[in-house]
Amino acid sequence: MGWTVDWKVYINGFDRSGDMKSFLMDISTTDKAGLTSDSCSLKFDDEAGQVRLSRNDETVRVLLEGTQVFDGVISGVRSSGGRGSGHILTMTAKGVDLRGKAKQPQKYHMDDATAGDFLKKAAKLAGFDIDVHPDIASVKRDYWANDRQSFLQLGEHMAKELGGTFKARGKNAVLVPLGFDLGLPTIQGVVGRNVISWDIAPDLGRARFSGGAIDYLDRKTGKIESLETEYDQGPSKAEAIETGRALAVNKDHAQQVAKGRKAQAERKGGSGSATLDITPQAQAEGLFVLSGARAGIDGQYKMTSVTHKASRSSGATTSLQLEQPDGKAGKDGR
Repeated sequence: MGWTVDWKVYINGFDRSGDMKSFLMDISTTDKAGLTSDSCSLKFDDEAGQVRLSRNDETVRVLLEGTQVFDGVISGVRSSGGRGSGHILTMTAKGVDLRGKAKQPQKYHMDDATAGDFLKKAAKLAGFDIDVHPDIASVKRDYWANDRQSFLQLGEHMAKELGGTFKARGKNAVLVPLGFDLGLPTIQGVVGRNVISWDIAPDLGRARFSGGAIDYLDRKTGKIESLETEYDQGPSKAEAIETGRALAVNKDHAQQVAKGRKAQAERKGGSGSATLDITPQAQAEGLFVLSGARAGIDGQYKMTSVTHKASRSSGATTSLQLEQPDGKAGKDGR
């Protein structure tokens, strides 16, 4: 069986698809929401050692059906084989070059500054550009401190605290609120057409809280107060309250933390997976709409991980990890 999908691979900006055509066996790319770097794997038939060993600083770009599914830097090359099993060369790549300053610990503080200013300084120290959504960038505090967190760690930390999602690719990063419309394509999955399989629990009762409570210091009275927030719940109503472990410095800080906890809790309301015929337009943080499965399962989900796989021996598929059910998902009105 030959390739059933059109593919192209660029190394250092040059199209090497023709050179690889006789030897490339498998392509796999993964795009995940949040801090986890995009990844790519290319597997070659290397029986005669004919594939050149790439350097770890070379760039790689992969297209499937004319759509870019990966852009990053080669992170490793591994040869494997054995008696009767042939010779395989596997090239792996990451969306962020971790040999640079992205993972270097930083130590600095800022007084009377916004979250945007604080993150932009971290990005500059790491050699990155960052785009912070105004709702997060405008958060102002009288004191910010980065105590030996790398730029990547700080971005993820602030995303969790402020209810956002942080992503770094190449030398660019973005921090936006959870649920923010990034303009990504909505993927339609229709059972009996492009859906190969699904496994979905649209209402995870164990993961639900009815609300949250954040303790903070009231500087006027010198007392510890508690800020309570209600969460949007699914069909199964929860009674448990989610409480914070750390003390917020003031009420504004408590409100920011509560907003972030609420967004995280609502995203974790359900989870599942689906496998489709190759759909290269699918991207993490985009929406997936399932239909034709059954009442209570059909509906809208957020894609938190997308893996595209193509093989010259077994066709091509797209696998999705799903969270944050919405619309009809989890609701059976019968």
